Amino acid sequence: MFKIYQFKKVKSTFDKAEMLDTNSVVIANKQTKGKGRFKRSWNSSSGGIYMSIVLEKLNPSYLTFIAAISAQKAIKESYGIETKIKWPNDLLFNKKKVCGILTTVKDKAIIGIGINTNNKIPKTLEKKATSLKKITDTLLNSENSKGLGNSKNFQSPINNKKIINKLLKHFEKYLKLLKNKKYPKIIKDWKKLSFLGQKVKVKTLKGTFEGIAYNIDKDCFLIVKTKTKKIKVIEGDVFLG
Repeated sequence: MFKIYQFKKVKSTFDKAEMLDTNSVVIANKQTKGKGRFKRSWNSSSGGIYMSIVLEKLNPSYLTFIAAISAQKAIKESYGIETKIKWPNDLLFNKKKVCGILTTVKDKAIIGIGINTNNKIPKTLEKKATSLKKITDTLLNSENSKGLGNSKNFQSPINNKKIINKLLKHFEKYLKLLKNKKYPKIIKDWKKLSFLGQKVKVKTLKGTFEGIAYNIDKDCFLIVKTKTKKIKVIEGDVFLG
């Protein structure tokens, strides 16, 4: 379905994607000016997965959801690593960021996906982020590795191509669901793989509050349950407690 364009280094896969037709995918081994939410930069050193998918105009929240589901499933199937989806656009392992997603919809939709695989995590980000290579190396060296099954699944370096292929396969499947308006199925699968039920701290333009990540509504907004009420979070930063 997708026409794939691969590069060793780009400023941003998003910038490349803007120049391409729909049903295209841009993949790079390194970004010099990766983009995150709220115009933040995304550290994109050599060795990670940096990709942008170009599609027709569709609901951006649901595109982010199906990208997160697809990345989560691809990582688990490839290496047995169980990440959790954190609303609205991250995958976490032990509360550390492994994957980030950025979706924009103008004349077309562009879904940017960044996964920390073999890239080095800067010391300034080590408390907030990790890589699949670092996770697998730790698992292999731990006593718990005996219960992980076939150790071949955890050998470094991480096979980026395998993860990308599985991710795109799942993405195509969920894209069909989205186009057929199977929204409840997407929400259901997202919930199964998500951080719902955990304590969170939420920062919005209106202020900061704490509670439990309680639910997701039909518009993909997060519902947080505090001691006194339920609050719908339309936009903001969410941190695990």
